[in-house]
Amino acid sequence: METAKNHFFSDMSVMLGRSMRHIVRSMDTILTVCITPIAMMLLFVYVFGGAIESGADNYVNYLLPGILLMAIASGVAYVAYRLFIDKQRGIIERFNSMPIARSAVLWGHVLTSVVSNILSVAVIILVALLMGFRSPAGILAWLAVAGILVLFTLALTWVAAIAGLSAKTLEGASAFSYPLIFLPFISSAFVPTGSMPKAVRVFAENQPVTPIVEAIRNLLSDQPVGTDIWAALAWCTGILIVAYLFAVRVYRRNAV
Repeated sequence: METAKNHFFSDMSVMLGRSMRHIVRSMDTILTVCITPIAMMLLFVYVFGGAIESGADNYVNYLLPGILLMAIASGVAYVAYRLFIDKQRGIIERFNSMPIARSAVLWGHVLTSVVSNILSVAVIILVALLMGFRSPAGILAWLAVAGILVLFTLALTWVAAIAGLSAKTLEGASAFSYPLIFLPFISSAFVPTGSMPKAVRVFAENQPVTPIVEAIRNLLSDQPVGTDIWAALAWCTGILIVAYLFAVRVYRRNAV
């Protein structure tokens, strides 16, 4: 049992190293993921910020949580892309014919997504600091924010794995991320939901992004998080579990 576990972690580290080398050789991947969210942040803060009633003294503080979620939603699209390429080139079948743990290939892609998205988030936070972002939050609050973002990344990455393994075309593998990227626009990420028409407000207040944004925003501003953090964790965990089960099922079907 212990030997099998060690074998799995050893294989997974090799697959992680393989995927990370792809990232290191094309750092433009991380920069591309960052460009759109940073451009959106610049646009909303310096062009629209004065006209938007957010109730916050510093609009970049209000905006940042939603921008981070947009960056992660954009970043996981590369998981779908790389899995699709591996499937089309027969690389997954080749690895599965070798004496390695089958799931190690999939986990290598997933963990690479977590690492690359952490780098993207760090770049965006640095830019936000230059734009005036400030947080009175302590180390525990920042760790809680990091935990939520990692959980959110894992949840969306498993969704991306389903798309990458199921798609028939490269465009189809990446297209799934578009609704995820724009979901923050119909949430409290940019404006309070109270300013929205009733039908839109009902949707905005009952979709996953709003409680995640509110939980992160309150943690960073050192305010009580209330029930938002539990709703955020429930959404992320639920999506992660369901997507993981479907992704593993699709992967096994492709590996046969």
